Amino acid sequence: MSEVKSHEFDNFLQRSAASYRLFLLYGPDRGLVSERAGQLAGAFGIPLDDPFAVVKLDATQLQGAGGVLDEVNAIGLFGGEKLVWVRGASAEKGLAEALQILAAEPPAGSRLVIEAGDLKKGAALRKVGEANRTVASIACYSDDVRSLHALIDKELSEAGLRINPAARERLVDALGGDRMASRNELRKLALYCRGKEIVDEEDVLGIVGDASAISVDDAVDAVLQGDTDALLHAMKKITTSKTPPFLVLQACLRQFQQLDVMRAEMDASRQSAGQVIASLGRGLHFRRKPIVEAALKHWTAPAIRRELSRLQATIYQSRARQSLEESLVIQNLLAITIQSARR
Repeated sequence: MSEVKSHEFDNFLQRSAASYRLFLLYGPDRGLVSERAGQLAGAFGIPLDDPFAVVKLDATQLQGAGGVLDEVNAIGLFGGEKLVWVRGASAEKGLAEALQILAAEPPAGSRLVIEAGDLKKGAALRKVGEANRTVASIACYSDDVRSLHALIDKELSEAGLRINPAARERLVDALGGDRMASRNELRKLALYCRGKEIVDEEDVLGIVGDASAISVDDAVDAVLQGDTDALLHAMKKITTSKTPPFLVLQACLRQFQQLDVMRAEMDASRQSAGQVIASLGRGLHFRRKPIVEAALKHWTAPAIRRELSRLQATIYQSRARQSLEESLVIQNLLAITIQSARR
C-alpha cells in the first residue's frame, strides 16, 4: 500500500512521485485535488499543451475499463512519455477495474492520474488504490490551520506583502474549505493591497469573502442563541455546499473554549460580560459580540465545560465513524442548542 497522507504530499512530490506510474487523488477538497493533480502532471516533464502527449478524460463518459486501458497502453504518435488524466471520478466500476489491471503490471511509457471526489473507505476505486503498492493513493483534505498559515505566507510573500496578527486571524477564519478558492481569495487580497507593505484587518474585511463555500458562523450563532430552526437551516446549507460538517464542530469547539476563558475571567474579576469581551474578545467580529455577550451571561463555567466535553467526544466519534459524521454533528449540536434555549 502506497498511501500518501494529505500533509505528506509536498515531500512525496519532491522525492517519490517520479517512481510511480499510477496516481489516485481523492478527498472532500475538490480544489486541492485539482491543484495537486496539476502539480503531479507538471512534475513528469511531459508538455501539458501537447494533445498527442496528454489525454484528458471525463470519468462519467467512460464505458467500462477498455477506454482507459486503450489510452494508457497506446503509443504516442511521436513517442515519448504519455499522460492520461481522468477527472470527476467517483463510483465508476470500469475505472476501478482498469486501475486494478494496470496496478498488476504498470505501463512503461505512460502515467495515469485520476482525480476523484470524497471516496468513502470502502469505495471500489479507493480499495484498489490503497491495496496496491504500485498506485500512489493521495488523500486531499481541507487545509488545517498550519497549512493555511503556510498558504497565506507563500501567496503574500510572493506579492511582497506582510500581514499583521489581527488580519492573519481574520484571514484564517475566512479560508479553508477549498484550496483553489482560498488561493484565489489570497491573490485577490494581494492585488487589492498592491503598493502597501503590511496587510491589515480592514483590508481583509474589505476584500476577502468566505472561501469555505459557506461561513459556519451562522451555525455557531444559532447554537449560542438556542435557535434550533436557524441551526437546521444553516446545516442544510452547509451540507448542500459540500462543506465538511466537521468544520462546524471545530468552530463550535473554538467558540466554547473562548467562552470558558471569558467566563473564568468574569468569575475571578467580577467583571461584566461586556467588559470581559472588550479585553479578551480580540478578533471577534463586532456583529457577533452581542451574541457572545448574551451567551456569557447565561452559561455557567461548569455548563460550558460540560459542553466542551461533549464537543470533544463528538469530534472523536465523527473521526472514528466517518459514515455517521453528519448525523453525529447535527445530533450533538442540536443537544447543545436546546441547552442554550433552556438557559
